[in-house]
Amino acid sequence: MGEDIEKAGWVECCVGDVSNLIRGVTYKREQSGKTPHAKMTPILRANNISKNLTFEDLVYVEKSLVKPEQIIQENDIIFAMSSGSKKHVGKSAIASHGYDGSFGAFCGLLRVASSITAKYLSYCFSSNEFRRHIEGISKGTNINNLKREHILEYVFPLPPENEQHRIVAKIEELFSELDKGIESLKTAREQLKVYRQAVLKHAFEGKLTTQWREENKDRLETADQLLARIQKERDARYQQQIEEWEVVVKEWEKNEKPGKKPAKPKKPIVFEPIATEMLDEFHDLPLGWNYIHLGLVIDEPKYGTSKKCSYEHDGFGVLRIPNVVSGLIDASDLKYANFDRGEAETYNLKEGDILIIRSNGSISIVGKCALISEHDEKYLYAGYLIRLRPNDRLVSSEYLLALLSSHLVRSQIESKAKSTSGVNNINSGELQSLIVPVCSMKEQSLIVDNISITLSSLEYLESEIESNVKKSLALRQSILKKAFSGQLVEQDSNDEPASVLLERIKTEKAQQQPKKKTHRHSREGGNLERIYKPTN
Repeated sequence: MGEDIEKAGWVECCVGDVSNLIRGVTYKREQSGKTPHAKMTPILRANNISKNLTFEDLVYVEKSLVKPEQIIQENDIIFAMSSGSKKHVGKSAIASHGYDGSFGAFCGLLRVASSITAKYLSYCFSSNEFRRHIEGISKGTNINNLKREHILEYVFPLPPENEQHRIVAKIEELFSELDKGIESLKTAREQLKVYRQAVLKHAFEGKLTTQWREENKDRLETADQLLARIQKERDARYQQQIEEWEVVVKEWEKNEKPGKKPAKPKKPIVFEPIATEMLDEFHDLPLGWNYIHLGLVIDEPKYGTSKKCSYEHDGFGVLRIPNVVSGLIDASDLKYANFDRGEAETYNLKEGDILIIRSNGSISIVGKCALISEHDEKYLYAGYLIRLRPNDRLVSSEYLLALLSSHLVRSQIESKAKSTSGVNNINSGELQSLIVPVCSMKEQSLIVDNISITLSSLEYLESEIESNVKKSLALRQSILKKAFSGQLVEQDSNDEPASVLLERIKTEKAQQQPKKKTHRHSREGGNLERIYKPTN
């Protein structure tokens, strides 16, 4: 590559040859605040470095702590020199005109020589090559810190000054077109989400099965009959559980009572009828439907295990929050733990069960669900999940899964789970109290079929959009790769070679170095006297 670069008037050089790195402001907690003040300077931190610099959640420090060279200037490049995330450390963004502030100690500022196009260098830092350089430095360590030399000693290709301008202009032209395309894709993705919710809304208002009800109106239960049947089936379900428990207890006694006695099933919660005023904001339901509490059609929800798990392949696989993905179980990231027989039975899973996330810092994650398949029955589940086991004579698992992702139920979950403490949580009692629309099992089956056909088309479109977004991101890197190999723009033999530019920068940097002083020391009367030799 070096020979090709020289022929084109390019050279390879270190970042430190064309710039200086300045470290951020160090301050104590008591010297900072969140409120702007005339005697304070705003401070950017590592979390303000994204694709561009962001100016939210700034800290303000006393102006006396900030050195003149630490004031950010236009075209300075700000680095995250330290971060809790390896993916974030080494991220950079270029400063534009208008920010009158400084930056914190976990950041570094690269001040580029005036004859170097700062945007060109900034694009170098967003390339895959630079990211691999950073990842290589941090590989195998838990400390996500960069040193000065990690930036200053990075070697990059330097073209002639005029060509730098042409490259930046072409990159920005192409990136602008890509950004418009990505924005259109993201808009389409959001529209699909809206359409998905519209499908679910119509489904649970009975609009997808209007014709079927019309054809079967003489066979439909009334809302009161449906509610009475639900209560009857619920009582029968509890009686069945008691009978099964009695069989298990006899077996336990026969085996000389090993471990704890099997727990007796709890009596189902008694729910008060839903008050009319509580349904004022709910859509009217068609014939054969009724609003009920979710607890009427499921067994008592069960919390998962709190046992510590690890990636060592020993014992049972334990499903956690990362395994709940888009309504299904993804067991690619699985942890394990040892359980005795009684524990395994407590946290067992059956086909048709639904695992729901009960706690998370993000409110949008709380209430996310996954349906258990036959293949998933070998796993147990962890404490931040709750197992819902539908009464399959009253509600289908697929109907309930779709219902739990509808806006009708999501809004209730988020209202109950939302917290100001930073951790949002919904408990088993709140889940059972959710108000949901139900209909006959036959109509539920038709609704699930309709939803499945429509949403499968949406999922295909969403997959295509995600694929195109990824292709666009890869194309950005392809553009950068061409830019830094001299293939993106036409080259001009009249351009001053980069080697001449580099020598000029080195000369300018040498001239800017402070003049060295020599001194000798003498001690007289216990005092230290410095005598400086004049410089010519």
